[in-house]
Amino acid sequence: MQDVTGTGEARAAAGLPVGAAGPVLGRGDELDRLGRAVEDVDLGGSALLLTGEPGIGKSTLVRAASRLALDRGHHLLEATGVESEEGLAFAGLQVLLGPVLPSARTLPAAQRRALATAFGLEEGPAPQTFLVGLAALNLLSEVASGRPVSVVVDDAQWLDGPTQEVLAFVARRVAGDPVLLVVALRSGHESPLLRAGLETVSLEGLDEDAARAVLAVAARDLDEADRRTVLEQALGNPLALVELPASLRATRTGAGGRAPRPVALSARLERAFAARLPELPPRTRDALLVAALDAEDALPEILAGASVLGGAPVDATVLEPAVRVGLLSFDELHVRFRHPLVRAGVLQSEPTTRRQAASAALADVLADQPLRRTWYRAQATSGPDEEVARELEDAHTENLRRGSVTAAIAALERAAQLTAGSARRGHRLLLAAELAFGLGQADLVARLLGDAEGQTLDELDRARLEWLRELPDDTDLRNPRRILELSEIAVRAARACDSDLALNLLVAAAVRCHWSWPAPQVRDRVVAAVESLVGHEADPRYVAALAVAQPLDQGRRVAGLLSAAVVGGATDPESLSLYGMAAFAVGDQLRAADFLDRAEAGCRLEARLGLLTQVLALRSAVGVDLGDWGSAAAAVDEARRLASETRQATWRAGTLSTTARGCALRGDTAHALGLAAELESTAGARGNVCSRASALLARGFALLTEGRQREAYDVLRRLFDPEDPACHERERLPGVMFLVEAAVQSGRREEARLVVERLEDAARRCAAPLLDVHLLYARAVLADDGDAERLYVVALHQDLSRWPLVRARLQLAYGAWLRRQRRPSDARVPLRAARDTLAWVGARTWLEQARAELRATGDRSAISDDQPDAAPWQDRLTAQELHIARLAAEGLSNREIGERLFMSHRTVGAHLRHVFPKLGITSRVQLAGLLAPG
Repeated sequence: MQDVTGTGEARAAAGLPVGAAGPVLGRGDELDRLGRAVEDVDLGGSALLLTGEPGIGKSTLVRAASRLALDRGHHLLEATGVESEEGLAFAGLQVLLGPVLPSARTLPAAQRRALATAFGLEEGPAPQTFLVGLAALNLLSEVASGRPVSVVVDDAQWLDGPTQEVLAFVARRVAGDPVLLVVALRSGHESPLLRAGLETVSLEGLDEDAARAVLAVAARDLDEADRRTVLEQALGNPLALVELPASLRATRTGAGGRAPRPVALSARLERAFAARLPELPPRTRDALLVAALDAEDALPEILAGASVLGGAPVDATVLEPAVRVGLLSFDELHVRFRHPLVRAGVLQSEPTTRRQAASAALADVLADQPLRRTWYRAQATSGPDEEVARELEDAHTENLRRGSVTAAIAALERAAQLTAGSARRGHRLLLAAELAFGLGQADLVARLLGDAEGQTLDELDRARLEWLRELPDDTDLRNPRRILELSEIAVRAARACDSDLALNLLVAAAVRCHWSWPAPQVRDRVVAAVESLVGHEADPRYVAALAVAQPLDQGRRVAGLLSAAVVGGATDPESLSLYGMAAFAVGDQLRAADFLDRAEAGCRLEARLGLLTQVLALRSAVGVDLGDWGSAAAAVDEARRLASETRQATWRAGTLSTTARGCALRGDTAHALGLAAELESTAGARGNVCSRASALLARGFALLTEGRQREAYDVLRRLFDPEDPACHERERLPGVMFLVEAAVQSGRREEARLVVERLEDAARRCAAPLLDVHLLYARAVLADDGDAERLYVVALHQDLSRWPLVRARLQLAYGAWLRRQRRPSDARVPLRAARDTLAWVGARTWLEQARAELRATGDRSAISDDQPDAAPWQDRLTAQELHIARLAAEGLSNREIGERLFMSHRTVGAHLRHVFPKLGITSRVQLAGLLAPG
C-alpha cells in the first residue's frame, strides 16, 4: 500500500492544514486516544474501531493514525474497502498483508498453506476462515518481533466478508503482541467487527467553535449569512463544512442561500463531488469510473479498463484533470481517491448503463483473474443470463476452495438473481441457504429460504428446504407432528435416491426428540425411518440419529456401531463429533470423551471454530459427569466465547446447563440457582423438556450442596416421575447418585429404593455406563448393613479411574459407613483417598464431609489446620488461564498452545507470566506437579 499525503485541497477537506503535519481541528480527544495506542503498543496490542456517518472524520483520523505510526517507526499496513469487490473472498486481506507476505515462510505449514490457498496462490484443500485468521495473526506477530505493526483500515464496511471476519478474529487476540489495529467503519452497516468487543470511538459532529474554525480555513470568502447556512446544513460534519460552500454557490437561489430542498447529508456531499465531473474530459471520466469500481487501486489495471471502455488506449496523463480539481491523487502504481465519498459520488453520477459498461471493461482486462472477472461480469449483467449464472455457481466452488463460505453464498445468491428458470433459481438459493445453515446464521438462512420457497421446487429441493428450516434457534418443540413430518420427508428423500439428505433430516428429527422427549411411539417412528436406510449403518449420522432419538432402547445396538467406528478409525472432525454425540446420548461418557477429544483436535488443526464450539459444549457436559470440572469449565468458557464469535446463539445457550451444574457442584449455588431459573423460563416457552430436566439437576445439586437435603430430594425426584413435564429418561441419569444421597440424608431411603429398582430394569436393557456407575453408588449406599460392605467393595473394584467423582464419593460413603461401624482405622484409607480426589476435583461440600469424617476417626492430618482449601489454585485462575496452564503442564510449548487455542505464542507467554505468580510457582515442572490429578 502506498503512502499518499494528498493534495492541499484534500488535506483541508480532512480538517488538516496544508503542509506536512498539523492539528486535526475539533478531534483532540480522539487524536490523544490514537496517540496513546501508538505509544503503548510495546506494552501490548490493542484495536480501535472508529464509527460514524460519512464525512464525519473517520478517514482523517485513519490517516492521522498512519502518520503517527510512521513517526514512531512502526511497520504500517493499510487497506481501504471498495463496495464493488466486497464479494471477492479475502481480496481485502490480500491487499493488506501483501507487503509482509514473504514473512509467511516462518509460519507453521498448515497456516502458510491456508494463506496461500485463500489468496489463490496455491492449490490445496479449502482452509477454514479462522485458520486464515490464525495465520494472519501469527504473521503479524512475526513481523512485530522486529518492530511494532500498525494495521490501518478505512471503509471496512466495503471489505469482503472473510476479510472482516479475519480482522475481527485478529483484533480479539492481539493483546499479547505489539500490534495495533485502527479500523474505520461507517455507521449503519453490519460487520463482525461490531461483535468483536473492540474499543469503539463513535465520532459525532464538531462543536460550533471547531466547525467555524474549519469553515474559516475552507471558505474564507463566505459572508456571515452564508456561513450560518453552511453551519446549519453541515451539522458539524467536517467534510460537509468544506464541500457545501462550493455547492451553495452553485445552487444559490437568492433566498438566503439555502438549498432548495432538504436532502440527506451524505447524498449532498456525493453531489458536491459529482458536480465537478462535467468539467472533466470524457476520457478522464472513463478512467474515474473504472477507478471507482476497481478495489485494487492499481494504476495499470485502471488504465487498461479505461482504454477498453473508451475504445482507445490511454496513459496516466488522463488522470491529471481529476487531480487538478482535487478528486484523487496517483503515483506510478496506485490511484487513491481523496475521500471515499468521491468514489461514491462518481458512481452515483453515472447511469446504470455506464457502470455496467465499466464493469464489463474491467472483466475484459482480468482474463488472468477468473474469480474477479466473473464478479465484474455479474455486475455488468442486468437481466437473466444463464452463462454468467453458471460462472457464478462455479465461482462459489472456487470461493469454498479458498475457504470463504460467505463469498460463496454471495456468488450463489447473485447467480440466482441472474437465473431465468424458477426451479434452477430455487436450487441455487437453497445451496446458498445450506452454506449459511452451516455457519449458524439464522437470519440469512431465513431470508434465503423465504426467497426459495416462492420458487417451483422439485421434491428433493422441497425436502432440503424442510431440513434447512430446522436451524435450532427458537424452534417451538411442543408439536410432535413436526418430528413425524421430518421422518416422512426423509423416507421420501431416500426413495428419490438422496440418502445424504435423508440422514440429515433424520438427525434433525432425532435432535427434536431429544429436546422435546415426545411419546415413545414418536421416537420409534424416527428409529424406523433410520432403519429403513439399509446399507448406511456405518454413516455417523445413522448412528447419531438412532442414539439421540431412543438413547435407552437403542443403547446396546449403538454401542456395537460405535465399536465398529473405533475399528474403522474415523478421522474427520464432523464424523467424530457425531459419534461423540451418539456416545453421549446413550450414556457412554468415556467413549464420548474419546471421540470428542479427537474431534476437538481435528477442529483445532483445521480451525473449524463453528464445529469446535459444538464439540466443546458437549465435551464440557461429559467433563462434569466424569468429575473433570477444571477441563469442563475451560471448555465451557471457550465454547461460550467461540459461540459469540461464530454467531451460534443456540450453542451459547446450550452451555448454560453445564455451567449451572458445575457451579452447583463446586459450591457457587447462588449462580447455579440463577442459571437454573433462566433455563426453566426459556425451556417452558418452547417445550424443551431437556432444558427443564437440566434446570432441575442444577437446582437439586445446588440445594444438596447447601445442605438442604429434603428440598434437593423433592426437586430431583421429579426427574424420575413419568408424569412430570420435566421427566427426561436420558437427562436424569447424572442425577441418580445425588438423588440417593439426598434421600438417605432426608430419611427417604425406601422411596429411593423404589426409584432405583426401576432404574435397575432400565440398566439391564439399555447398557448405559453412566447409569451403571451411578447404580454402583446407589446399591451400596441404600443397602442394609449386612450387604453394604460387599457392595462397596464390588463397586470400588470396578475400573473407575476415569470416573474420579464417582470413585471419590463411593470412597467417602464407604469410609463414613466404616466409621459408623466403629472401624476407624479401616475408614481412614478410603476417606483419605476421597479427600485428595475431591480436593483435586474442587468439590468443596464433599471435601468438607471427608475432612469431618477423617477428624471423627482421629486422623492427625485432618485435625491439623494446615490442610488447604479445596483446590485453591483453580480458584485463582480464570478459565482461560486454567486451560493454558493445563496444556503447559502437559508439556506443550507456547507456540503449540497458541496453535491449539487460536492465539499467538506471545499471548500464551503473557498468560503464563500471570499464572505463575498467582500459583506461587516459577517453573513448568512445578505447574505439572500442581495440576496432576489427585
